[in-house]
This record gives sequence, structure tokens and C-alpha cells, in this order.
Amino acid sequence: MTLKTPIRTLSAGLAAALLAGSALPALATAQDARPLSAAVPEGAPMSFADLIEQVSPAVVSIETRGTIEPSEMPDMAQLPPQFREFFERFGGVPMPEEPQERRAQGSGFFISADGLVVTNYHVIREADEITVVTKDGDRLPAEIIGTDEPTDLALLRVEAGDEGYPFVTLDEDPEIRVGDWVVAVGNPFGLGGTATAGIVSAIGRPIGAVYTDFIQLDAPINRGNSGGPAFDLEGNVIGVNSAIFSPTGGNVGIGFAIPSDLAANVISQLMETGAVSRGYLGVRPQTLTDDLKDALGLDPDLEGVLVPEVIAGTPAAEGGLENGDVILAVNGEPVANAIELTRRIGAFPPGERVRLSILRDGEERTVRVRLAERPDEETLANGGAEPDQADRFFGMSLEQADAETREQLEIEGERGLLVAGVARGSQAAEKGIRPGDVIVEAGGEDMRTVADFDRAANQARERGRNALLVLVTSQAGTRYVALQFGEE
Repeated sequence: MTLKTPIRTLSAGLAAALLAGSALPALATAQDARPLSAAVPEGAPMSFADLIEQVSPAVVSIETRGTIEPSEMPDMAQLPPQFREFFERFGGVPMPEEPQERRAQGSGFFISADGLVVTNYHVIREADEITVVTKDGDRLPAEIIGTDEPTDLALLRVEAGDEGYPFVTLDEDPEIRVGDWVVAVGNPFGLGGTATAGIVSAIGRPIGAVYTDFIQLDAPINRGNSGGPAFDLEGNVIGVNSAIFSPTGGNVGIGFAIPSDLAANVISQLMETGAVSRGYLGVRPQTLTDDLKDALGLDPDLEGVLVPEVIAGTPAAEGGLENGDVILAVNGEPVANAIELTRRIGAFPPGERVRLSILRDGEERTVRVRLAERPDEETLANGGAEPDQADRFFGMSLEQADAETREQLEIEGERGLLVAGVARGSQAAEKGIRPGDVIVEAGGEDMRTVADFDRAANQARERGRNALLVLVTSQAGTRYVALQFGEE
């Protein structure tokens, strides 16, 4: 195959040189000119057809169904007088809508002949019913074997067929370089069996994920490609398509895949136990910036992770770590930022004893800590709060708001409880309360301490109220929220 440049392009270039006054040797006439050509690089495919024909039977579409529950409205007794008067005049509080059905589509692929399917966690999250659709159109009910939200991976199983399913293999030691060809197969916009091709654009993109450095691809992937495989030219799965960067929602040539070696490790654990175990230290890590180094009087070239808070009752607290410590290394291996520390700790199994090199009061010290098992994401979203505390606060973890937060939100006086964390799926989350919001009132009383919130909730229960009315302030403004008792 030759790559041809029309003669008019060449002529235009010569004309530009002549206009610039360049000295040129004798030129051939247009009749004698020949097209430019370039040899096809060795290893470049003339067609991806054979590869796609080989691997596409293992790729499936995934359809999910779930239910969206209506948000509950407060009863009339819980509304402030001015709102109660408005609703009484114009017909009362609106009735909640009927539950709504939620449908979603994604992709996946068989990794065994007996029906194991890999996909993304976000594809099947909160699904009540999951259906795997094969290339031949067979619709197979699927069950969840295990999920791992931090890496956005899930393992499904369908009932084994008489002849077994075609399957592909996750490459446990991929050797990929920027510029390598990659082929994606999946179910974009419900158009199952779609194949696209491109190259590896970059390797090691964190894009905000703690445990995953993504492969960046320019093979077009869109909504519905999530969970589908990215293949090398040998037909090995080198990535699980997971996300796209797009200001429009469609493909703009920047997609991201979970590397196959990470996926293989996670899927192996899901096959064995249905879950992934990671070590847990129990600190809120913060990367040392130049400003922090300057403020703390540290060497500008120092690399490490600041510990602004040690969570009570965790291995970090029991091992003697203190607020203000700087973690320099784990088992002698330096750590440069917060993500690296979390990832390094997570790579150890729970129960492992690790050695931390820290800087405290200008002196290097060694602290030995026995790691616990990392809590699930819901518990971590609670700000590390124990489950009973989160339940007591409708799925929130609360702490006193500081002066800076009150000033930013223009809250007068010393009142206000900062929402430090919100559990996924909790009532607080469903009512739109987010970390960073501040609760200034509960039950008509100003909130200054966490004990105030407890007291307000208990008093509302004693009065026979069905909900606790709270006043929430955020950057978007101030609003009332009714938190129903019995749903915490």
C-alpha cells in the first residue's frame, strides 16, 4: 500500500518557495512528476477483520433494570409556618410520584467457557435484574459474583451452556507502548457488536482514581462501551474500557481503559472470595505542596505525605501516628503523594505489619503498624465514622464547622455542623445533602456541637414527630430538609 500526495500539493509547496525568493535547482515538468510514497510500517495490519472475527463472539452486551424510589416529602407539621401556610392555601404538600424504572446498558466479555463475565461496576450498580446478550442474540440472566467499586470492576456469571461460551483472556503482563494499535469491541448506544480501532495514546493516567492508572486510547468509545474489552493485535485483552473524556457526552478521541494486569488481579480475588481485600491505615493523607512545606518549615526538596488527621480506633491511631506527622516511606520505599500512599498501603493484605518512616518535630522516626482491612466505600464516605454513628446521623458524619467554613458560607455566629461525609444510598444522600454542606439548625434549634444534633433528634422523636427538620447551608444557598425517622 502506498500513501499518495497529489501533485498539486507538491506544486503549492514549490510556489510558496518561489514567492519567498528561494533559489531552486532545475525542476521536472508536471508531466514528469511522480507521487510521493511511504512504505507501510512493519507489523501494521492491512485490516482488523480477522482479529475482530476471532474475538467478537466473546464480547457481550449487558442490560440492567432497577427501581428509582420517589423522594419522600415532609408532613405538614414539620414545615416552617410560612411554608405550611403556602401549601395549605394551594392544596397541600405534593404527593410523591410512583417508583420509576431505571434501565441501563453496557458491555462485557466472557473470560471462561462456563459463563464468567467481566464488566464495569458502574454498569450493574443498583441493578435489580441483569441480562447478558450474546453476539448470537441469546439473552441470559446473570448473577453478581463480586464487585470492586474502587477499580470499577465486576464479575458476573451466567448459566453454563451445553457447548461452553467463547472467551478471551486478560493479559496478566501486558507489554504496551504509546502508539501501539488497539481494538475496542462493545455495545455503544445499544448498538451491540461494534468494533473500533485506534492507538494507545498514553499510559499511567490517574484521572482521580486511587487504585487505577488508566490506559488512554483514541479508539472511539462511547456510552455503552463501558465494561467492554480493548484488544492488542494478538487478541489479548489489554484493558477494560471504563470512561471517556467528553464535553459533549460523545467520543472526542479520549477514552480510558483499566489495565489488564490490574483487572486480572482484581477478578482473581472476586472469583475466590467475591470481594477484594486491601490494607487500611486510617489516616486522611494530604500531599505536601510547596506552600505546605514553606508553612511547616520543611526542606523544599522533601517528598512525603502529611497526616492532617488520624482517625480514632484505626491502626494508625493504635500504632502511634499523630496529627501533623509526615510519612516519608513504607517499608523503606519512599512515598511522594497521598494517592501513592493509599495505593501502597492497599497492596498489603489486612493483618500485615508495615514499617513507616515518619518526620515528627523535625526528627525522623520509625512507627510499626499492623494494617486492618480497608472498609467499604460507604463507610469511608462517612468520613471513617463507625456505622452506629453514621446511622444516628441519617448517613452523615458531622463535625463542628470552623471559622473559615462559616465565613465562606456567610454563617453568623459560631453555629454550624459541617457534613464531613455522606454514605452512598443513605437518606441524607437521597435528600441532596453533600460533603461540605453545613447544618445550621435542627428541630428549630441552632447547631453548635454534634451533641446538639443528637439532642434535637431525640427530642423530635419524643414529641412523636416523623422527621427531623434541618436547615442546610451550602454554596447553592440555604434550604430545609426533612430527614425521616426509621430510615436512617
